[in-house]
Amino acid sequence: MRIKTALPSLIFVVTLILSAAAPVFAAYPEKPINMVIAFTAGGSSDVQARIMQKYWNKYSSEPWVFIYKPGAGGIIGFTELAKAKPDGYTIGGLNVPHLSLQSLAQRASFNPDSFDYIAQVVNDPQCVVVLNSSKFNSFSEIIDYAKVNPNKLKVGLVGPLSGHHLMFLEFNKLFPDVKLSRVFYKGAADQNAALLGGEVDLIFGNINDVMRSIEEFKVLNVAGETRNDFLPDVPTLREQNIDLVSDIRRVFAAPKGIPAKDLEYLQEIFKKICNDPDYRADMKKAGQPAEYLDGAATKAYIDKQQVKAQKTLDEFGLLK
Repeated sequence: MRIKTALPSLIFVVTLILSAAAPVFAAYPEKPINMVIAFTAGGSSDVQARIMQKYWNKYSSEPWVFIYKPGAGGIIGFTELAKAKPDGYTIGGLNVPHLSLQSLAQRASFNPDSFDYIAQVVNDPQCVVVLNSSKFNSFSEIIDYAKVNPNKLKVGLVGPLSGHHLMFLEFNKLFPDVKLSRVFYKGAADQNAALLGGEVDLIFGNINDVMRSIEEFKVLNVAGETRNDFLPDVPTLREQNIDLVSDIRRVFAAPKGIPAKDLEYLQEIFKKICNDPDYRADMKKAGQPAEYLDGAATKAYIDKQQVKAQKTLDEFGLLK
């Protein structure tokens, strides 16, 4: 009788001991997450991330801590992210095709396989831009002029080995007999100022940066798959039989090897943010062309661009 009476108590005690010994798994995240920004505060990448932060705070229990690592066209920040501990507490923004160009032509210590991808959040098409006072009303007119006036027209680019530079190289592939003189600038602000000051005749610039001086600019064509909502009356280059599509994508990623459950959490929160109508309204107000792709689709796009960039750089002898 005593054994029967003591057995339930013994089971209860053993259960308590085993429960105390079992590991306690805290819900992720349990502390703030570092957000690495590879460009200066106030730039397009930072502005977009700050908008996203507002809605991250709506859906997640822990905030972001912004860490700025600007320089070398993003290489410093991208390297910081690639080499961070893959524990779920460091994520960051990446720009494409910068990521591909730097890994192929600048011997960067990272490549597209150095990251686990959370989402693409921006697709920012590039466009051909002149001053309002310019005599040119389409890129086709510029091409016709440049054919008989080689190297007379100057085109401003952010680069080298930037998305703008890649567009210039792809243009040269399509029109090898058309000579434009390229002029590189450190950033989009300098590029815009150069056009406004008459240093160059045209620029290849992405929409988000061009919109900052849109009152004084004339956008001739957009290098997008389709017309852009910010410039609905501006035809694409393809509408003028110029098969050139070029854009800058902004994506978010973590160091390769982040725990799968943490990556899934991040992907789910970013998806919620990108589908939030208030977030999309804020993005539009800021001139940020929002376009969401999930992590897998983002990786597939980057892999495709890597092949494309490698081919173009190889043709121009720029591979290292």
